[in-house]
Amino acid sequence: MSSWNDSTHFCNWVGVTCNTTLKRIVALRLEARKLVGLLPPSLGNLTYLRAINLGDNHFHGPIPQEFGKLQQLRYLNLSFNNFSGEIPSNMSHCIELVVLQIGNNELIGQIPHQFFMLTKLEQLRCQSNQLTGDIPSWIGNLSSIFDLCFPYNHFEGKIPSEVGRLSRLKFFAVDANYLTGTVPLSLFNITSLTQLSLTQNKFHGNLPQNIGSTLPNLQFFYGGINYFRGPIPTSFVNASRLRVLDISQNNITGMIPDGLGSLRDLELLNFVNNKLGTGKVGDLNFINSLTNCTSLKILGLAVNRFGGPLPSSIANLSTQLIYLLLSGNILPSNIGNLQNLEEILLQGNELTGPIPSSIGNLSSLNKLNMSYNKVEGSIPPSLGRCRSLQVLDLSHNNLSGNIPKEVIGLSSLSIYLGLGHNSLNGSLPSEVGELNNLAQLDVSENILSGEIPINLGKCTSMERLDLGGNQFEGTIPQSLAALKGLEKLNLSNNNLSGLIPQFLGKLHSLKYLDLSYNNFEGQLPKGGVFSNSTMVFVFGNKNLCDGLPELHLPPCASNQTHLHSNKPFLKSNVLIPTAFAITFVGILVIIIFVCFVLKKSRKDASTNSSSAKEFLPQISYLELNKSTEGFSIDNLIGSGSFASVYKGVFSNDGSIVAIKVFNLQQQGASKSFIDECNALSKIRHRNLLKIITSCSSIDGQGNEFKALVFNFMSNGNLDVWLHPTNDGTNKKRLSIIQRLNVTIDIACGLDYLHNYCETPIIHCDLNPNNILLDDDMVAHVGDFGLARFMLKESNYHISFSQIMSLALKGSIGYIPPEYGSGSKISIEGDVFSYGILLLEMIIGKRPTHSTFDNGVDIHLFIARALPHDALKIIDPSIVFEETCREEEIEEEMQEIAIMS
Repeated sequence: MSSWNDSTHFCNWVGVTCNTTLKRIVALRLEARKLVGLLPPSLGNLTYLRAINLGDNHFHGPIPQEFGKLQQLRYLNLSFNNFSGEIPSNMSHCIELVVLQIGNNELIGQIPHQFFMLTKLEQLRCQSNQLTGDIPSWIGNLSSIFDLCFPYNHFEGKIPSEVGRLSRLKFFAVDANYLTGTVPLSLFNITSLTQLSLTQNKFHGNLPQNIGSTLPNLQFFYGGINYFRGPIPTSFVNASRLRVLDISQNNITGMIPDGLGSLRDLELLNFVNNKLGTGKVGDLNFINSLTNCTSLKILGLAVNRFGGPLPSSIANLSTQLIYLLLSGNILPSNIGNLQNLEEILLQGNELTGPIPSSIGNLSSLNKLNMSYNKVEGSIPPSLGRCRSLQVLDLSHNNLSGNIPKEVIGLSSLSIYLGLGHNSLNGSLPSEVGELNNLAQLDVSENILSGEIPINLGKCTSMERLDLGGNQFEGTIPQSLAALKGLEKLNLSNNNLSGLIPQFLGKLHSLKYLDLSYNNFEGQLPKGGVFSNSTMVFVFGNKNLCDGLPELHLPPCASNQTHLHSNKPFLKSNVLIPTAFAITFVGILVIIIFVCFVLKKSRKDASTNSSSAKEFLPQISYLELNKSTEGFSIDNLIGSGSFASVYKGVFSNDGSIVAIKVFNLQQQGASKSFIDECNALSKIRHRNLLKIITSCSSIDGQGNEFKALVFNFMSNGNLDVWLHPTNDGTNKKRLSIIQRLNVTIDIACGLDYLHNYCETPIIHCDLNPNNILLDDDMVAHVGDFGLARFMLKESNYHISFSQIMSLALKGSIGYIPPEYGSGSKISIEGDVFSYGILLLEMIIGKRPTHSTFDNGVDIHLFIARALPHDALKIIDPSIVFEETCREEEIEEEMQEIAIMS
C-alpha cells in the first residue's frame, strides 16, 4: 500500500480506478493484498463505486451498513475474509447489484428477505458461513441468476420448488447443510444446469428416471451422502457432457446401466457404498462399456453387492485412471495395462486366484491393498518393479511360497508392508534391510523360519514390527538396538531363545512388546517398557524370572541374577485398572493359545485366526454409566458440539479414565464418532491421545449410544494452564521450559500424523483445548473428530478427498481462513494452527482476545512488538530462571515468534 499517500493522487493508487471525467472512484480491486482490520463505514460515501473486490484478505467485524448507500454498485466480493455478524438487510438498496460474493466468512443469521429486491443478481455465493433458516422461496423471482452457491452452512427445510423458475441457472450447490425432503422435480427441469451439488444432506426419494433428458447440459452431479434410493436412472447417458457422476453412500439398488460407456467426457464415476448388484455372475459386465470413457480418472464401485469375476476388459479402461476402488472375485491378468494407476483398493472382497504378474507394469502405483480376500499362489517378484509403491497390503489371504527378495527390498515402501496371515514360508530375506524408510512391517501368522535377519537393524524408520506367529529361531539380534523409534514389537509364538536383550529396555519409544510363547530364559530386564505390565507380554516362556509382580514370574535363583540392571525408565501414564489388565492378559493368553493350536493343526485356515495385535476389550454401557455415576454433571469434564467428556472411575479398583460420549441427536455426531475411530485406529505415538476402548450399544432407554474411552490426563488441557481463572481456585502456571517442552511434544505428534501415517492425517482442529497434559506434563494431541485423511487430489472442480468427506469445521482463531468450499485441507493448515497456538503460548492471549481489534490480529500484534518491546508482551506468568539475562530471552522470543 506504499502508493497510498498524499503525494500521489488517489486515482493513481494501486487497486483504485476512477472515471476519466469526474475523477470519482468507481472501483476498488484489492483482492489478496493481505489487508487486515475493519472496513470503514466511510466506504459508503464513495457513491460512484460500481465494483468492490476485497476477497482473500483478513478483514473482520461486520459488513458496514453503509454499503446500502452504494446504489450504483454492480459487483461486490468480500469472500475469504473473517467478516462476522448478520448480512446487512439494507444492502437490498444496491438494486444494480449483479454479483454478490460473501462466502468463506463467519456470517450468521438468515439471508435477508429484503434481497428479493435485487432483481438484477446473476451470482449469489454465500458458501462456508454459519447461515441458518430456509432457502427463501423468493429466490425463484431472481430471473437473471445463473449461479447459486450455499454449501457449508446450516440451512434447513426443503429446497423451494420456486427454484425451478430460474431458467438461466447453471450452477446450484447446497452441499453440507441440513436440508431434508425430496429434491423438487422443478429443479431437474432447468435445462441450463451444468452443475448440481446436493452432497451431504438428508435428501431422500428416487432420482428422476428422465434426469439425463431434462438436464442435457449437466457436467457435474454430486449426490453422495444422502438417502436416495431406487435405481440409477438410465437417462444419465443422455447428458453427453457429464464429467462427474457421484451417488456414493446412498441406498441405490439395481444394476449399473451399460450405456454409461457412451459418456466420453466422464472423469469420475463413484457408486461406493450402495446396494448395487445381485451377488451373481454378470453384475460387473457394465465395465465392458466403460472402456469407451477415455477420460476416466476415478472409478469407485466398492462396498456394494456385486458378484462374479472382474471382467478382463477392466484392463482396457482409460490409461488416465488413477484411483480404482472395486468389488469382484478375480483380478484380470492384464491389469498391468492401466499404467497410470496410482491406487488400487480391493480389500474386503471375495478375490480369488493369483496376483497377476503384469501388476509390475504399474510404475506409478503408490498404494496396493488386496487384504482380507482369498488370493492364492505366490507373490509375484514383478511387484518389485513398482518403484513408486509406498503401501503394499496383501495380508489375510492364502498366499504361499517364499517372500521375493525383489519385494521385501523395495526401498520405496515407506508407510506399510503387510504380508501377515498367509502361508508364506522360507526365511525372511536379508534384503529386508533395504526398507530403511518403512514405518510398519507385518509378516505375522505365516510359516517363516530361520533367524531374524541382522539387516533389520538398518530399518531405522521402523515404528511397528510384527514377526509373531512364525517359526523364527535363534536370539533377538543386537542390531535391533538401532531402531530408536520402534513403538511396537511382536515376536510372540516363535522358537526364539536365549536372554532377552537389555537394549529393549532402552528403546524409549517402545510401548508394546510381546515376547510370549518362545523359549527365552534368564532375568527379565527392568527398564523402559519392562517397568509397565500393561505394555509387556512374556507368558509362555518357562525359564524367565523376576520382573514386575503383575507378570507372575518366579524369582531368579542366585546364579540367574548376574545380569546387570538398568535404571528404571519413567513409568507410562496409561491408567488401565489392575483388574482390567489382569482380564486383558487372561484374554490374550487364551486367544494366543487358540491361535497357536489352530495354526499348528490347520495352517490353511490362518486367514480366520485372531491377530495378537492390540486386543482392546469392549466395555458395556452399564459399566460406563456406573463409572460416571449415571453421567453426573459433577463428573463432566467438558463438552463440545458433538460430544461430552466425563471423568469415570472403575469400581473394581478405582482407576480413572476419560469417557467421550457422543450426542447422537446432533447432526454429524455419528459421523464424528466413525471419523475419530478411523483416525485413532491408525495412529500410535507418545504425543497423541491413546484410546483404551470404545462402546457402541444402547442406553437404558433403548437409544443408540456411542462412546470412546481414553487415558485420563490428570493435568487437563493446555487452555486451563495458559488462561487460568481469576477466582483464586486455579493457580496453574507454565514456566518457559514447560512451554517449550509442550510445543515440541505437539510438533512431534503433528509430524507423525503428517509424515508417518499410512495415509497422512490432517487434524483440522488444533487448539489448546485439544492438547492434553499427563502426570509428567507431556502433551498429547487429542480430539480427532474433525481429522481427515489426505487423499491425493486430481484436477477437479471439487477434489476427490472432498467428495469422500465434505464436512469441515474448526475453531475460530486457529482455523486457516482459506478452509471452506473450494479450498482443500492441507498439512499447511495444521501448521498455520500450530503457529497461532505457539504465539498464544508466548503472550498468554487467545487469538480472539479483545486486544486484537481495529485491524490488529495476534500475529501483527507480536510483529510490531518484536523490534523493541518483546518482553512487554510476553505472558507475565512465565517464571524466568534467575540466571537468565533479559537480552537473551528477548532474542529467543523474537526468533520463536518469527518462526511461528
